[in-house]
Amino acid sequence: MPNSTLYNPHISVDCVVFGFDGEKLKVMLIERSIDEQNELYNDKKLPGSIILNDEDLDEAASRVLNELTGLKNIYLSQFRSFGSPNRMTNPRDILWLERTTQLKIGRIVTVAYVALIKIDRKIVFNADDYSANWYDVSEISNMSLAFDHITIIEKGLEHIRHQLDVEPHLLFELLPKKFTISQLRILHDVVHRTRSDVRNFQKKVAQMPYLVMLDEVEEGVPHRAARLYKYKK
Repeated sequence: MPNSTLYNPHISVDCVVFGFDGEKLKVMLIERSIDEQNELYNDKKLPGSIILNDEDLDEAASRVLNELTGLKNIYLSQFRSFGSPNRMTNPRDILWLERTTQLKIGRIVTVAYVALIKIDRKIVFNADDYSANWYDVSEISNMSLAFDHITIIEKGLEHIRHQLDVEPHLLFELLPKKFTISQLRILHDVVHRTRSDVRNFQKKVAQMPYLVMLDEVEEGVPHRAARLYKYKK
């Protein structure tokens, strides 16, 4: 179990992991259970925890994500730190963290990371009192999340939006290996919070040298099967 000789109780990492199910942008959250005065309380949080005293921040982010979800070899990009004194004012959050780490918790600065992954990656649960699941990004503002995790998710989405302006190929990290132009357009619009004209978007796609049209179409769909494409790095 964590103790003061191994863990730093003032620095944590939180991972904002985005996925796309073909229609909606998702974010991965940990569902935690808190025993509060003999009553079980449930809420959600980002995959995150305090760091080890002797580990690098990037190493900590990868370790924590793996411990909570089983995900390995995920590219995590550090995008911002959050250190407001008000982020630790909820007694329930502090109580949960102290019970989990067996440390006295005061003010914590968290370093946030963002990742884009294909949503079919397998998630592994290693504990009885939590689970990891995908949730619609559009519903996050109406949910009860721990600490300041709603703000961290919103800032993570802003970061991704700006990054895609510079590196548009990152969008393909969220798509399956074979995808339709419709899926690409929907994902683009969801991330950028816009509504693209179908014809104009198709013209834009035609000018993308890294898109390869396959001699394959969708299978098992209730509508006319669309042509499949793949991304060529």
